Amino acid sequence: MSRVQINKYIVADPEICHGKPTFKGTRIMVWQILEMLAGGESVKEILEDFPSITRTHISAALEYASQLIEGERFFSHNKRHHEVLS
Repeated sequence: MSRVQINKYIVADPEICHGKPTFKGTRIMVWQILEMLAGGESVKEILEDFPSITRTHISAALEYASQLIEGERFFSHNKRHHEVLS
């Protein structure tokens, strides 16, 4: 597998962080920033902790997460399976 450019700010490279999506030119994994946001840290706090990224990087991470979840399905169209999941 070779390096994959996910968007302008995010890449996945098998040689960096085991291929997890990172911000281009860093070893900062996208999931780390998303987890910090989910945990209630402010953008300002994140930027202080990671001065090599910008607000634009954080926006790119949120957009990437949104694109990933957009295609997900959580309920089966099969009535029997739907009843189990409800």
